[in-house]
Amino acid sequence: MPENPERSGPQALQEPSLDEQIAAYQREFRDLDPQVEKVVSALGRLNRRMNVAYGRQLADLGISNAEWEVLKTLVLSGEPYRLGPGELAKRLGLTPAAMTHRIDRMAGEGLVTRDRDENNRVRVIVELTDEGRTKWLEAMRMATAFEEDLLQDLTAEEKGVLGDVLIRLLRRVEHTQPDAGGRLTDLD
Repeated sequence: MPENPERSGPQALQEPSLDEQIAAYQREFRDLDPQVEKVVSALGRLNRRMNVAYGRQLADLGISNAEWEVLKTLVLSGEPYRLGPGELAKRLGLTPAAMTHRIDRMAGEGLVTRDRDENNRVRVIVELTDEGRTKWLEAMRMATAFEEDLLQDLTAEEKGVLGDVLIRLLRRVEHTQPDAGGRLTDLD
């Protein structure tokens, strides 16, 4: 009997296959649409497993997912990769206290600097350091290799269709849950 790829690895004893999960759900909740449940359950499991893989890659680089989020936000802000702590907190959906804690830790690790704005001595500016940019670039290299491996069995057309479908789903959630982009609780 061929091995079920869903049932191999460390989760094998803890998590039923999607088919088993859907069958159990249908047994307990007869109104369930198995096609819908298969899609959302597969997306949820894929997201969880991808987050674990990314977390391992970041740990290999000596940074946390929380630190990665700050590095990414600074890079996305464009050169010179600088933002105020309040703007960082807003973009990451964090409280100012959580952002301060994160910046303190990252400044201590040499990933960012925190200095007074020369034009407004009351304002603080957080800036990406060369070390922080190097960590971001290496994380991107690792993620790109992982993602290319993940999608290797799909044709270019399938990747395009999948991307378009996922974007449609994302837009639906963003439309019906406009506040879902932020975090409900701090991750630190």
